[in-house]
Amino acid sequence: MHPRDQTIFALSSGRPPSAIALVRVSGPQAGKVVTALVGKLPAPRMATRALLHDVSQRPIDDAVVLWFPGPASATGEDVAEFHVHGGRAVLAALFAALSAFENVRPAEPGEFTRRAFENGKLDLTEAEGLDDLIHADTDRQRRQALRQLKGLLGDRARDWRARIIEASALIEAGIDFSDEGDIPAELIAPALAKVEALLAEIEEVLAGQGRSERLRDGLVVAIAGPPNVGKSTLMNQLARREVAIVSPHAGTTRDIIEVQLDLDGYPVTVIDTAGIRETDDPVEQEGVRRARARAADADLVLWLADSPRAAIDHDWDAPVWRVRNKVDLEDATRPLAEAEKPGQRSFQISASRGDGLPELIGALIGFAQSYFGSSEAGLIGRTRQRKLLEDAVVALRRSLAVVGQGEELAAEELRIAAHSLGRLLGRVDVEDILDVIFREFCVGK
Repeated sequence: MHPRDQTIFALSSGRPPSAIALVRVSGPQAGKVVTALVGKLPAPRMATRALLHDVSQRPIDDAVVLWFPGPASATGEDVAEFHVHGGRAVLAALFAALSAFENVRPAEPGEFTRRAFENGKLDLTEAEGLDDLIHADTDRQRRQALRQLKGLLGDRARDWRARIIEASALIEAGIDFSDEGDIPAELIAPALAKVEALLAEIEEVLAGQGRSERLRDGLVVAIAGPPNVGKSTLMNQLARREVAIVSPHAGTTRDIIEVQLDLDGYPVTVIDTAGIRETDDPVEQEGVRRARARAADADLVLWLADSPRAAIDHDWDAPVWRVRNKVDLEDATRPLAEAEKPGQRSFQISASRGDGLPELIGALIGFAQSYFGSSEAGLIGRTRQRKLLEDAVVALRRSLAVVGQGEELAAEELRIAAHSLGRLLGRVDVEDILDVIFREFCVGK
């Protein structure tokens, strides 16, 4: 039997022990499993209390059972839910009882959601939104993922694709009736008007999203600078806990330390790097090399120094903010160096005492707001989605550009645009990416 035709089960709640655990079963054998364990099939979509027994009629647990006959279920298949006590022994006994049935097996990561996708309960944008919702760490990530799960992008994409197909049908009808005098012009003109309106809509969505898809991964901020200027102290202040060792000796930080923060709902990864300086110590040399490489990939670099005229060591591609630390010391009255490039900002702080940190944190929040753009209304959640929308835009532009050279060329470009939107929804030619997407899910989802 093909794995997709087998019945699957998994724990769909948190790790045991817990007060209640939810075990889901989906597939053609789900009804048989429920009947064997409960003694009868409960009424659909009604919580039923039952004493579960294994195939040898030994009691497993006093549980609540829910029965969802397909296709009116989450996966489109017959689905059962067992709400049992969340002890490890209870779950082990239930799993053993389920495994005793033929063609019933534990689910792979994301297999429930994949079956929902394959049975038309979700499109691929909604499935990706569900995955993002599961892994959301901040409120803004949650809200963006929920928009995806509600199908806002998928609904728009389906509408766009339907309109492309309508325009393509008009053009192809014009080709078919090319011997009928003025009929082609009467058909092609409204088709081109549809394409122009559609192109403007998709371009508006792409232009208004900023970097909303980066909200999944978050903003990366690197703290760089010479040794012993307070980078680890600043890291601890931002994290509000001791994540890095603080020492008066230069070169204490040898490797890269990362911490994930929630700044006003924006996910921010802050990196504490090794002090950048010339050294003969091979271990510290490697730390400096890694520090430069990691900071080069950051979205923002905080160049920390305790001197008002400390030179920035490297020509970073990312914006660099000068942060002068230790302003509580005697020489802190000297002015900070002027910003050298557009996008540079200057701050004065005391990482040990907290002076200037609210201003720095507020500036980081403002940078995140500007970086992510209008993510509150963002439809695009992943780079894959943006790329396919951009491909559709390119094809629509080409269709308008080549229509004068032949309606057949324009019709072909419209087919390419419709194909891109089909890939966005996961309805055409996406088998190669499905495994990649669904294996990122947790087991039981």
